[in-house]
Amino acid sequence: MISGNQIRSEFLNFFKERDHEIVDSSPIVPRNDPTLMFVNSGMVQFKNVFTGVETRPYSRAASSQKCVRAGGKHNDLDNVGYTARHHTFFEMLGNFSFGDYFKDVAIEQAWTLSTKVFGLPPEKLLVTVHASDDEAAALWRKIAGLPEERIIRINSDDNWWRMGDTGPNGPCTELFYDHGPEVPGGPPGSPDEDGDRFVEFWNLVFMQYETHEDGSSTPLPRPSVDTGMGLERMTTILQGVHNNYDTDLFQPIIRACAELTGQAPDGPMVVSHRVVADHLRCAAFLIAEGVLPSNEGRGYVLRRIMRRGMRHAHMLGAREPLLHRLAPALIDLMGGHYVELRAAEPLIRETLRAEEERFKALLERGLRLLDAELERLDPGAPLPGETAFKLYDTYGFPLDLTQDILRGKGAQVDVAGYEAAMAAQKAAARAAWAGTGDAGAQKLWFDIRDRVGPTEFLGYQSLEASGRVLALVRDGAEVAHAAIGETFELVANQTPFYAEQGGQAADRGVIEAPGGVRIEVLDVQKRADGVFAHLCRIAGDDAAHVVNVGDTITLRVDPARRAALCAHHSATHLLHEALRRRLGDHVAQKGSLVEADRLRFDISHGKPLTPEDVAAVEREVNARIRACTPVETRVMPLDEARESGARALFGEKYGDEVRVVSMGGRDPGQNRPWSIELCGGTHVANTGQIGFFKILREEGLAAGVRRVEAVAHEAAEAHVARLDRIVSGAAATLHAQPDEIEARLSALLAERRALENELSETRRKLAAGGAGGAPARKLGEATLTLRVVEGMAPRELKAAADEILAAAPGVAALATRSDDGKGSIVVAVSRDFLDKVDAVTLVRAAAPHLGAKGGGGRPEMAQTGGPDGAGVEAALKAVEEAAAAALG
Repeated sequence: MISGNQIRSEFLNFFKERDHEIVDSSPIVPRNDPTLMFVNSGMVQFKNVFTGVETRPYSRAASSQKCVRAGGKHNDLDNVGYTARHHTFFEMLGNFSFGDYFKDVAIEQAWTLSTKVFGLPPEKLLVTVHASDDEAAALWRKIAGLPEERIIRINSDDNWWRMGDTGPNGPCTELFYDHGPEVPGGPPGSPDEDGDRFVEFWNLVFMQYETHEDGSSTPLPRPSVDTGMGLERMTTILQGVHNNYDTDLFQPIIRACAELTGQAPDGPMVVSHRVVADHLRCAAFLIAEGVLPSNEGRGYVLRRIMRRGMRHAHMLGAREPLLHRLAPALIDLMGGHYVELRAAEPLIRETLRAEEERFKALLERGLRLLDAELERLDPGAPLPGETAFKLYDTYGFPLDLTQDILRGKGAQVDVAGYEAAMAAQKAAARAAWAGTGDAGAQKLWFDIRDRVGPTEFLGYQSLEASGRVLALVRDGAEVAHAAIGETFELVANQTPFYAEQGGQAADRGVIEAPGGVRIEVLDVQKRADGVFAHLCRIAGDDAAHVVNVGDTITLRVDPARRAALCAHHSATHLLHEALRRRLGDHVAQKGSLVEADRLRFDISHGKPLTPEDVAAVEREVNARIRACTPVETRVMPLDEARESGARALFGEKYGDEVRVVSMGGRDPGQNRPWSIELCGGTHVANTGQIGFFKILREEGLAAGVRRVEAVAHEAAEAHVARLDRIVSGAAATLHAQPDEIEARLSALLAERRALENELSETRRKLAAGGAGGAPARKLGEATLTLRVVEGMAPRELKAAADEILAAAPGVAALATRSDDGKGSIVVAVSRDFLDKVDAVTLVRAAAPHLGAKGGGGRPEMAQTGGPDGAGVEAALKAVEEAAAAALG
């Protein structure tokens, strides 16, 4: 039996032999389409090629593209596990022609691969064409010998592909496999077409026309082909089964799940096994590309997928985290072709485990709430939207998870009520979602790149270079010249200026143009995959100073800024490796910023770094700096770089040739450089040039993500010098040596506490002894003592009141004013008089005079305070009147 991995290889090899460029799958997070949350078809990475915005050095291509349909317009999440062919993650095999071959070659290749290579019986195949596409129908008769009854004409958009309301479009032809009459279902276009008998496995799109703004269409000058074959569907056909989950693309994961849960792989819990297998695949690939679970955007979609899978793991009886234990089965299955899975295995397992533990604590409580609510509902009544919202807001249940749970109970959700409750959150999420895609994907910059070519970067070897101005851009349009007072972008044929990329800030410096024109370079951005746009402003005040397209210029990078940037970037590499070795292999870079005066580094790690962790990482980095070992850079094929152990951000866009940066000396335990990463940034030549490294702070950034901020080079020296000035100033103030500061401060603090205690005791005695108030008066057998005590803290009044009552039982009321004008009062009542009066009642009588709303405490001792310290005498008077009324 042919395996799914073999089918992928056979497909790609077939087209490689037919002069197609085999292109790696692009990241699932799209780079050139701001309308998509995830790549959902093989043509996405070629979109700009099809529209003519971008050109490539080949006109034929083939790929196996990773695709996700679990959010946005294309969302199959609700159906996963319940149908034979719905998945959140799938692979799309495709071949593409960019103005090269057209319908005849595409149909011949599809027929040959399907019948000759994969061996599908011709009598089992039928096709659809658009009703207007006589050409495709004729080609199927000629090339495949298909009779008319197996060429089905479809007069609908199902067989007409469009990129949008305008732009390229054209008819489709689809290949179907007939599983036989024993399987329910009818052919495409029939009332029973949704059955499983006839399965579409390949769609050929013929981009033949262009639709304009006025609705008219004209033939494309270079018609193109875009095809997509679902690997899962073809594997199902070739392995003789009727459900994608019964193939070897899923069964190893399902069997591992069955072994760990004790539930038969094909028993009554088969749907849950399938959900777990599918969602594990999707989650693992997203995590490998740097997506982490969160409450918005792509991270929220990932969390939904993970939690739905975790809920089905719970249904299978797993009471401990399950998905991370299944990850090795997935990686063994797919890590050979998709090497990013194997490289990211520690991060995948740790992320799955942490999220499952987090959700497990909420799941059982949420299910109890749901069951209790269902018991109160009338038969057939939907779950109130407010309850569904509470499940989301309090227990982290996405709506589709609640609906999935209710599906098994024959109930539904009041979706309108849920949406009303979620309106604010949805509005916020929509506002936060701005799509994706490189800023340089604008047609202007692709036009410039196609006309003048990419900029040659000379900055690895030199900080100065001559160049020629090839383009000037001002206010989003090309101009022939730029003058003083204008901010513009300049493109040269070559430059030593590093463009902002990979977290490293851009170089700054100057450009000298003819006539003594001096141009300040404020920033550099990389546009259109290779055009360096220098953001410029002409210095001086001579209105005649201009720069023109065609001028020969001299470009000079600020050497001090570059040295500082190099030091901080190299320090980031050492920091990354030191963190990984200290904290574990799950540590992966989640973001970075390299500036001339600091660095910021974000990592995947689930808890704060301890002071010991920070100290150990600092020691390790500085030891590598002091070793003064060379920093080596090599350019090598991507596959070779991966084999060498170089760490990469999978999800970043790498070419066939990559730059590998090694530093920190050799690691004898692994027989490779201590730190080795794929990196296009600029670095020191020797670790000693970093100078010194110091971590400033460590903090949480998001769930499972920590941020480390640090300084190196001259910025670290400045930081230490600043701390030294502070320490020296403190030592001078304390008349001590710097190493005596801690002991001197401890002694001073102890002395201060003793003085404060002594002062407090003195104040208490003064208050108890009668200072600051009128003489005590008798109310029957009780003694009433009323005093204003200046300078006492409210907490000290209680002890003084107790001391007064010990000498003169009855009622004691002490009031004080603070420096900020606030007033406080404490009232104490002896136990012998509590049957007549209590402290809480007396305090509440005083409260309004202090601007307080009330007071509280115990019957024998109560207090209150307010903003009006001028009313303390009136407050005491109110206590006197209330006590007199009670005690007579």
